[in-house]
Amino acid sequence: MAGIFRLPVPPPEDTTPLPIDDTPPAAGPIANLAASLVTAAVGVLGAILAVGLGVGSLAQPGPGLWPLGVSIVIAALSLIQIVVGRHGGDGEKFGRASWMAAAGFASLIVFVALLPIIGFEIPTLLMAFLWMRVLGHEKWVSTIVGSVLITVAFYLVFVVALQTSIPHLI
Repeated sequence: MAGIFRLPVPPPEDTTPLPIDDTPPAAGPIANLAASLVTAAVGVLGAILAVGLGVGSLAQPGPGLWPLGVSIVIAALSLIQIVVGRHGGDGEKFGRASWMAAAGFASLIVFVALLPIIGFEIPTLLMAFLWMRVLGHEKWVSTIVGSVLITVAFYLVFVVALQTSIPHLI
């Protein structure tokens, strides 16, 4: 008798969401080659400027030793990318995210330009604010608190603890 009053239960539907492919299209081999050539040029220019600063030796390193090493690595990796990355790979087409990276790079240029003029505190505070709020889309409170904490931490590390000759106001 219990089976008579039983209503048929429909089979559960599959409610698993379908994956969305939101990856940008690949840039292609010409764009990869162009990007690799630009970074190789940056590496070569960096090496030339580093040698101009004075490399010194491993026992007595000059101010250009680390920039020279980094520049050589950048140029070498760029040349490897020219050989290996010609097939288009995962490189993305230039889009909104690329402009965000360009804005971050431009802010570094402004930071370096302002450093000898007004010290590092104000440029560090402004750059941390820009990166957190504009590039990182953080909330206002975390942006303000984070920017101040980053600036204080840099001051404590570079000015107080390491006593570097970095230009500073305080």
